Amino acid sequence: MVIAIDGPAGAGKSTVARGVAEALGFTYLDSGAMYRCVALASMRAGVDLDDGEALAALASDLQIGLADGRVTLAGEDVSAAIRDPRVSEAASHVAVHRGVREAMVANQRRLIDSGRYVAEGRDIGTVVSPDSPLKVFLTASRQERARRRAAETGADEAAVLAAQIERDERDMTRALGSLRAAEDAVELDTTGFTVEEVVERVVVLARERGIC
Repeated sequence: MVIAIDGPAGAGKSTVARGVAEALGFTYLDSGAMYRCVALASMRAGVDLDDGEALAALASDLQIGLADGRVTLAGEDVSAAIRDPRVSEAASHVAVHRGVREAMVANQRRLIDSGRYVAEGRDIGTVVSPDSPLKVFLTASRQERARRRAAETGADEAAVLAAQIERDERDMTRALGSLRAAEDAVELDTTGFTVEEVVERVVVLARERGIC
């Protein structure tokens, strides 16, 4: 069973999902980290980001671990490495390939079937788990999202905003796993709200639906 939290980069998905999981005693599942692992592995191996076949083969063989707030790749803690801006950009590219998405979606579904998760990403509620009893789509203004990401990475805010606009367009128009809210998702604009306020709203929704 899964509570699905979707939305664009910088909307607060990761922070909110972690908070909700902790509040409800669920396990946090960062689907984006899995694609970042594929990107990191492909960059290390020198695989062309446009070579869908090679990337799919690589993705199918990766040993990705998500536990205790850490992300591991073949046993190596890559929690910090996958947050590098170059890896983030590469992740958006590798995620467009069908074989990569099939490998990651299969892994995510196996995890979700084995327990109670709060999962975040861009297609958890639309593709990975369309039967989720609670789907939340987080949004925020582009300026707010860029400010958050710049504060997180230390990058220039204007540069982050420009890259974000380009990435949003790519994510919303790609054929597989496009960025969109599920028809039955609850949309929450996080602009101007604290993390605690957004977490509490999602927790209330979960309790109203008898999920916990």
